[in-house]
Amino acid sequence: MAAGETQLYAKVFNKLKGRSTPSLLDPLLGMGFPAHTALKALAATGRKTAEEASNWLHCHCNDPSLDDPIPQEYALFLCPTGPLLDKLQDFWRESRRQCAKNRAHEVFPHITLCDFFTCEDQKVEYLYEALKRAGDRTLRAFPSAVPLVLHSSVSYLGFFVDDSPADIIREFAVMFATEASVLADCTVKPCTKQLHLTLAHKFYPHHQRTLEQLARAINPSHSCQWTATLYSRDMRFVHYQTLRVLFQYKPQNVDELTLSPGDYIFVDPTQQEEASEGWVIGISQRTGCRGFLPENYTERASECDTWVRHRTYTFSVTPDLNSRKDGEASSRRNGEPNPPSSSRSLSSLQSLQATIVRRSVLVVRHGERVDQIFGKSWLQQCTTPDGRYYRPDLNFPRSLPKRSRGIKDFENDPPLSSCGIFQSRMAGEALLDSGIRITSVFSSPALRCLQTAKHILGEFKLEKKVKIRVEPGIFEWTKWEAGKTTPTLMTLEEMKEADFNVSLDYRSHLWVCASAKKTKRKENGSW
Repeated sequence: MAAGETQLYAKVFNKLKGRSTPSLLDPLLGMGFPAHTALKALAATGRKTAEEASNWLHCHCNDPSLDDPIPQEYALFLCPTGPLLDKLQDFWRESRRQCAKNRAHEVFPHITLCDFFTCEDQKVEYLYEALKRAGDRTLRAFPSAVPLVLHSSVSYLGFFVDDSPADIIREFAVMFATEASVLADCTVKPCTKQLHLTLAHKFYPHHQRTLEQLARAINPSHSCQWTATLYSRDMRFVHYQTLRVLFQYKPQNVDELTLSPGDYIFVDPTQQEEASEGWVIGISQRTGCRGFLPENYTERASECDTWVRHRTYTFSVTPDLNSRKDGEASSRRNGEPNPPSSSRSLSSLQSLQATIVRRSVLVVRHGERVDQIFGKSWLQQCTTPDGRYYRPDLNFPRSLPKRSRGIKDFENDPPLSSCGIFQSRMAGEALLDSGIRITSVFSSPALRCLQTAKHILGEFKLEKKVKIRVEPGIFEWTKWEAGKTTPTLMTLEEMKEADFNVSLDYRSHLWVCASAKKTKRKENGSW
């Protein structure tokens, strides 16, 4: 660090050390961490405990940006608690169930008090002081009940804050901005327009009526304790997609990420040219490292899931036990709805079982692929110099089908791993136990899908009786259209030779668009 920066951190450290509460920097500096990285860790974890900051630093020991002076972005929200929050969360659940996800589901229920702004790591504690000062000055004038008026349009549904109470809330936001400017040297833009609590945003127009009906079930006069809450986020990943890891993954190559369930991964959709089909390049929030990861080990997360909660100011003279309970819940999940009750889950299961008894279409995802486990270079790991296949690991398949152009055709059309074959058989066994009867099977021409269909039919003892109808229209064409090469798929003759019981009489009813020209499956069995 430069001498000037060292002196600045020393001044900040001495100021914090002189306060009545023990400095969180002391134990971190005692562990040997530099002051600038210790302050960065404290800011990234909400300045809660030295232990959390220490764990963050240990996880980010290989983070290439650890020493970069990149501050967090902060924002101040007015958040409801108590019965009103319960009703809002009910609306969140039902609106998503009945009308699909919209932009409002990316963030918890709140009223925005200021735009996101940056604050240097060594000055974050002054933001807390600014919040307290602004809250203390507004506390007595703050409305005991915030009047909310429902507003609806073709793309927006929410509550507007009415009249003079809105002026008091805006005054609080301006006070916070002023104090933050003086104490923390931050440029904060308070919200001076119409204050609102968004219920739904950028939804399909035909869902407007349903959303309005659900919103009218919310009584805005429900008892509520409002809290001003300071959140932060990593400003580098504002426009990235956020993925939540579902399964453990151990890297097979040096350019892959280690994944643990619950991790969050930031993915830039515009920088995926290097990734193979089924893989993405992302940056781990837990470690700060960049690498490849299997996409189907993750699911889309909400925008606010990676935000860090710092400090709150509650506008209430008397404590409310219900509010405290709600506060703990929102701290745990950033205001996300609680999971459905067990009775509702049981009801859904019974409904599903009743549906399956009727004539149904079951959609099954293929099992684990070898390239998801052994990486994009899996083919090089199992190929001899003369181009023959061998099994370097028990999770590789015993053998590969014959292809007209040799083993190279498997690069963009990978088979199932041994575990994937086992998964397919287990899926077939589970379907057999459920009492389902299979009459027709349609499969993508991808090898992994054909294998999955074959092993499911094998559990039913139908692999010789029910022919697989190969439908190219259900292959994920958009995957390879965005890539550099078109996958070479097996012909019907090759499938028959590989012991797949495919139908030669089936004719596709779907057309596939490629390179702006519509092409249909050839009658000779090639694609």
